[in-house]
This record gives sequence, structure tokens and C-alpha cells, in this order.
Amino acid sequence: MKNFRKLMIWEQGMELAKQVYAFTTALPPKEQFGLISQMNRCSVSIPSNIAEGCSHNSDIELKRFIEIAIGSSFELETQLLLAKEIYQKEDVSLFVELNRLQKMMNAYHSKLKATPNTNYHQSTAPNS
Repeated sequence: MKNFRKLMIWEQGMELAKQVYAFTTALPPKEQFGLISQMNRCSVSIPSNIAEGCSHNSDIELKRFIEIAIGSSFELETQLLLAKEIYQKEDVSLFVELNRLQKMMNAYHSKLKATPNTNYHQSTAPNS
């Protein structure tokens, strides 16, 4: 099991989620149960999936949850683009941070893919 709090991608995901929550306050109240809710949930999903992946016993599982987090980041990007198109609301820094996080997650995923599967709770019993 890895400590997700020590992963920079988790820290960046948390920061991005806070920024998204701040951004969505500028959207019309009628979007409270639509775009606002969806954007907030996607942004929270990114660090949440990274944390959940770290709770599993293998890099294979961690990779799978990193992939889910990457998917959520692309959902969020789509929703940010919709907010820009529909409401002319844009925070360029959000796109920059999101793109940066996507690159970091992809790099971490590639690093995990390149290493052999690691079990974090390996048995200490001698081989028979």
C-alpha cells in the first residue's frame, strides 16, 4: 500500500479540485444540478481515484485507478470547454493546471507500466 498523501499527482489533484469549486461559483445557479455538480464531481474524482488506487496491493490496480483519474480529467476538460462555449466563463489557469496534471498522471502511469508488478503486502514466509 502506498501513501497517496506523498504523491505529487494527488496533491495537484486536490489543488485542482479546490480551484474547480471556486470556478463553479461563477456559473449560473440554474446549473447547480447540471454542469456545476458534474464539474465538481469530476474534479473530486481525480484525487479520489489516485487515493483509492494506492490502497490496493499491486501496481496493476494502481495503474487502473490512475487510468480512471485520467479519464475523469478529460471529462472535466470537456465540461470546462462547455462552460466556456455556453457561458463565456473561462479560467485559463484551470486549463493550464489540468493539462499539467494530465501530463503528470500519464508519466506516472507510464512509470508504473514500465516496472514489474509489485505486491505491497508480500508474504514473508519462506518459499517451500
